[in-house]
Amino acid sequence: MGKPKKKLLIADGTEFNRSVLADAVGKEYDILFARDGAETVKYIRSYGTDLSLVLMNAAMPKISGTEVLEMMNGYKWIRDIPVIVVSSDARSEIAERAFGLGAIDFVTIPFEPKVIACRAKNAIAVYERQKKLLGLIEEQVYKQEKEQSLTINVLGSVVEFRNGESGMHVPHIYAMTEILLQNLLKISDKYKLTPQEISLIATASAMHDVGKISVDEKILNKPDKLTAGEFELVKKHTVYGSDMLEKIPFNRNAPLLGRAKEICRWHHERYDGKGYPDGLRGDAIPIAAQVVGLADAYDALTSDRPYKKAYSHDAAVEMIVNGECGAFNPVLIKALKWAASNIQNELRMSSLSGAGYRDVARITRELVSRGETSVSGRAVELMGRERAKFEFLAESCKDIVFEINAEPRFLSFKDGDAARLGVSPAVTADDAKGALNAAYNGVYGLFGLSDAATAERPEICKDLKLIIDGVEKVCRVRLLAHYAGANCVFDGAVGIIETGD
Repeated sequence: MGKPKKKLLIADGTEFNRSVLADAVGKEYDILFARDGAETVKYIRSYGTDLSLVLMNAAMPKISGTEVLEMMNGYKWIRDIPVIVVSSDARSEIAERAFGLGAIDFVTIPFEPKVIACRAKNAIAVYERQKKLLGLIEEQVYKQEKEQSLTINVLGSVVEFRNGESGMHVPHIYAMTEILLQNLLKISDKYKLTPQEISLIATASAMHDVGKISVDEKILNKPDKLTAGEFELVKKHTVYGSDMLEKIPFNRNAPLLGRAKEICRWHHERYDGKGYPDGLRGDAIPIAAQVVGLADAYDALTSDRPYKKAYSHDAAVEMIVNGECGAFNPVLIKALKWAASNIQNELRMSSLSGAGYRDVARITRELVSRGETSVSGRAVELMGRERAKFEFLAESCKDIVFEINAEPRFLSFKDGDAARLGVSPAVTADDAKGALNAAYNGVYGLFGLSDAATAERPEICKDLKLIIDGVEKVCRVRLLAHYAGANCVFDGAVGIIETGD
């Protein structure tokens, strides 16, 4: 059985143009035809990333090609599906609009068939390579975030022990969050979450109550009903927690930290706007906070607390569905019902394996036994490498900053810096080595600097010939390498290209 053909969608209002475009690209594709913009959207919805390319006229009945592009931007489809816009209008503003909306190419009618065929192949190849690279980067980011999960769970677990809870609240929230999100994706396509994002949210969930570090233990562990004033103090833990995370001086834009801040502040908000601290309503509440809020409510009901005995699983689900814990997203309620029959078993299995709870519990006990309940100092210590990066990069903001990832090995730049260098935001060593493009040849020298660094001499300074803003110039480059473990294994590097601006 031969390799399946790539799917290509040709969208044009005239049969003649559709036929000409189909002949131009050849018979190597499985071609679909759309007669107007509405049909184009329908095909894109149906086939999604199974479409390797869309060849689309800018002017079409019902919905124009430009409007289709706007829609693809809104739904983020343009990230995964390349679009070549075809137009009989050669005005520059038409092309600029198409490129501005994410089209990978623009072709005017009449066109040379061979040119169309080549451009189609190139567009598909570019996107396939981009997907592969993004997959590598996403995998690496996910790996790094997971490596931080032990620290995150320790911090959350310390709060739990201090709060006099069962010792299983943090892993239960982790597991419940994962279960709810997985079932949410089964019953609705409203929230576009990847497996990596689900894992990230579950990991960040451990931080939901970190603000309780700032609340008096006597109030947290009070066996009787709280007074109105005491309850107001407890409610402030949402703000305390998000403020604590906001003030962390490093890794401020890390996805894990971003999710944790959302969860800390808003996991007590409710879908009808009657939650706290900000009275957010509906999907103004981030989905991560919505899910953790529901998971927290379930675990609170099914756990013994100083002021109450645990409810049964069935009673807890019924109370949540009936709105006795506040209003939750109807889709989340549906996800809860969907998973209700096997939640208990999944919690037992997932809470121990998913969050690495044995390690968390061991480290937490050590911290608590030593009286180290204020853990911010330890967090800074554990994140020392990130602080070193931050301080190094903070020396300059006008020059070009780069990072070298260890495994897989690639260079990464901010989008603006990549544009100045004339390269992609992420460049592998294979991309740069022996490239015909002088810009890529130049940045390959950055890999050489990391090779020259050692654990004893991690900082390297050297002049390199690079293409900056289209002009070849000699730039001073400073690099700081990082090494990990007793064997001092290379663990990546950061650097600055001094442009002289």
